[in-house]
Amino acid sequence: MTPITVFGTLAGATVVVLVAFVSLFVFYMQDSTLRRWMPRLIAVAVGVLLGDAFLHLLPDALDSGASASVVFMATLGGILCFYLIEHVLHWQHDHRLEESPGGDAGPESFARMNLLGDAIHNFVDGILIAGSFLTDPVLGVATTIAIVVHEIPQEISDIAVLVHGGYSKRRAVFLNVLCATACIAGAIATLLLSQLMELSLGALLAFTAGGFIYIATTDLMPLLRQASARLSLPVQATATLVGVFSMQAILWLEALTH
Repeated sequence: MTPITVFGTLAGATVVVLVAFVSLFVFYMQDSTLRRWMPRLIAVAVGVLLGDAFLHLLPDALDSGASASVVFMATLGGILCFYLIEHVLHWQHDHRLEESPGGDAGPESFARMNLLGDAIHNFVDGILIAGSFLTDPVLGVATTIAIVVHEIPQEISDIAVLVHGGYSKRRAVFLNVLCATACIAGAIATLLLSQLMELSLGALLAFTAGGFIYIATTDLMPLLRQASARLSLPVQATATLVGVFSMQAILWLEALTH
């Protein structure tokens, strides 16, 4: 493990934490502006996540020496793991663009569960960043970018859930940032474990890809079919392709630097 790997991993995890501060600015945007830009951010995030999975993570997993069966099984494992986190543990993030209507079902409890889910999700993000940097710094940068783009709309929706659940704006922002620091914990834990045991980086990268595929197709794509987030097909396709192209551009940069 080189100093560049350690520095890149910690820097990437720190950037993800800093993204949580987006809530300080975006939360006070006018509702009309937020509604107009959120669907585009989500469409870009879909392209970035799928582009990182299929253009970076899976090819590198195969190039790492892992067999195709291991890579595909690990990818399936990543998809199923994220499914279990969301549906068995009931720690699913609420990515809806508009606030859900109030009710008597105890929103305060729901907001607390959202915090738990947010912390676990960020811890996993730290694992993904560290695993990518352990393979190749350029891949680590690509993975960090993918996570950051996904985090922007997620942080906005998390703040809405916390405030709707009864937290003050100041408290909601503080707890949201605090949960984001779990990303650094996950990154450090992965770096330490890599020194204690021989990690199958191919399997870890494929697991990462499975997680990204699940997030993009299950969490984000359905949002683009909601009436409040629906874009015209050309706009949606263009925004998604911008995300994919950004991942392809990193491949071109990698080719130029080698």
